Amino acid sequence: MEFGKIINSNSNHSSPSGEAGKGAIGRIAIMGGGSWATAIAKIMLESTDEIWWYMRRDDRIEEFRRLSHNPAYLTSVHFDVQRIHFSSDINEVANACQTLIFVTPSPYMKSHLKKLKVRLRDKFIITAIKGIVPDENLVVSEYFHQVYSVPDENLAVLGGPSHAEEVALRRLTYLTVGCADLDKAEEFADLIASDYIKTKTSDDVLGIEYASVLKNVYAIAAGICNGLKYGDNFQAVLMTNAAQEMERFLRAVHPIDRNIIDSVYMGDLLVTGYSNFSRNRVFGNMIGKGYSVKSAQIEMEMIAEGYFGTKCMKDINRHMHVNMPILDAMYNILYERIAPSIEIKLLTDSFR
Repeated sequence: MEFGKIINSNSNHSSPSGEAGKGAIGRIAIMGGGSWATAIAKIMLESTDEIWWYMRRDDRIEEFRRLSHNPAYLTSVHFDVQRIHFSSDINEVANACQTLIFVTPSPYMKSHLKKLKVRLRDKFIITAIKGIVPDENLVVSEYFHQVYSVPDENLAVLGGPSHAEEVALRRLTYLTVGCADLDKAEEFADLIASDYIKTKTSDDVLGIEYASVLKNVYAIAAGICNGLKYGDNFQAVLMTNAAQEMERFLRAVHPIDRNIIDSVYMGDLLVTGYSNFSRNRVFGNMIGKGYSVKSAQIEMEMIAEGYFGTKCMKDINRHMHVNMPILDAMYNILYERIAPSIEIKLLTDSFR
């Protein structure tokens, strides 16, 4: 399939259209300090003169300024810190900027937003969070819409197969910008496009977000199976069944015309399920090798969003009643403490 051809009104982009500050974009802020936030900041500074960057910890900010790189993530990526307005005050950053790109881990997003006093409904909110808001069981765009009254036309999602480590190395990456307002999606897609970032647009915001949550769950399954010494033959069958399960859920939760084999769905599923850069796959691999959930989380020292996503999606599906055997198996292993060897054997017997 040619990139840029998707059922939901997409178009192809290959070069930036101009400086930030035009149209709906305005000043841009990165909200979060992890690896994907760092990679997105790198992308933005190739297209814009300056960015604002919210990080929670002042000591990290000071070290970043001193070293000219993020002291904790993607340390090989160097920045011109004179072009970055750092702040640990979320209100200062939100007040200064029109476009806020949220890249905080989904389990911590609510705690960051509790400090916020700036009205968000007039901002352009872009979520690059591939997770779901715990307790609320809402994808991030739904959370901003319901809790902060941000209209759909001011909500966008950045999706697609995109490991931060590869973006940092300027390896060819394909991203999709989803927004109900396709003009705004086009403007942002044009802005971030470059010789190694290819972009397109879609209006399937919910589908992209739910797919990005589910692919993390399925990556944990792939890791568990790898840890249990299942081979490549079975991994291919697992990913095929995962794609079918994802499509069933997306059709139930947001029944529009979409092509599940597009890169923003299938591509993100495959890269997360197969790559050693995938923290969800690494987490699952440790579970398959006999680690407890707690010990795997402690040793990783990073968030595997699929762990939280599994419970949230299980709760959501109790109301949707979609046939999701892989999700059920992951829930049983991670939350009901069923032995992975037993649960995966039952899963294999259900595949054809």
